[in-house]
Parts: sequence; C-alpha cells; structure tokens
Amino acid sequence: MKKAAYNFLARREHSQQELKQKLKRKEFDDDDIDLVLEKLAEQDIQSDLRYGEALFRQRVQKGYGWQYIRAELKQKGLAAGIIQTVYQSQKQDWFANAAGVYEKRFGEQPAIDDKERAKRTRFMLYRGFEQSHIIELIST
Repeated sequence: MKKAAYNFLARREHSQQELKQKLKRKEFDDDDIDLVLEKLAEQDIQSDLRYGEALFRQRVQKGYGWQYIRAELKQKGLAAGIIQTVYQSQKQDWFANAAGVYEKRFGEQPAIDDKERAKRTRFMLYRGFEQSHIIELIST
C-alpha cells in the first residue's frame, strides 16, 4: 500500500483526503491507510500545506479568484488553518487579477445594458472574485 501512495504522490501533490480516497478505492484497510498517511506526513513526503500552495498557484494562473480557490481547498479536505496559511503566504493583488481576467474575457468594450452587466457579473462571481472588484471593473 505504501508503494501505491508513493506512486500517487510521484505524479502530483495530493491532500491527505484525496490520497485516502484513492487508497480506499484500491480496497486497502482504513487503519493501514491512516498509518501510512501519518508516516508520509511525518517524513514530509505528503504535505497538505504544500498541496494547498501548489493548487493556489495553479488556480491563480488559470484566472480564478480567492473565493473559488478557498472553496476548492476546503472541498479537497484542507483544514481552515492551512487554508489561511496558504492565503497569507501568497501575495496577490486580487483586483489586478480580476482586471486581467475581465479584460481577457470581455476586452475593453463597456457593458452597454443591464443584461450584459449581469452576464459579466455572473462570470466574474463564478470565477471567485469579490463583488466590490467586479462592480468597479464593470462601472469603468
């Protein structure tokens, strides 16, 4: 089972929750899984913090905002403390990120009517950007 865990981690970082689910699918015993995960964490082979930072960087690069990233980290099983540490360790200008995504998607054309503003707002909210940033972008 340890070999299977190493194989998963060799491809990419995994959260403990993800790794546990994958090992369960291979029908390993829960107690054995917990023991192996504990040893991997002690040896710093598996790290939820490192996983969170890697996922954070990937999502920012793909044009997602903090709300989306935080929800995904939570869904992947990371503790609130680790999520907060990831957020604080990564210095981001969220307004600049939102502006880049907005410009890439909609160009410099202003939103002409309410229907278009609503469409743009939904898109940016889905991407996880803060409403205050979206309002400022759409109003310019």
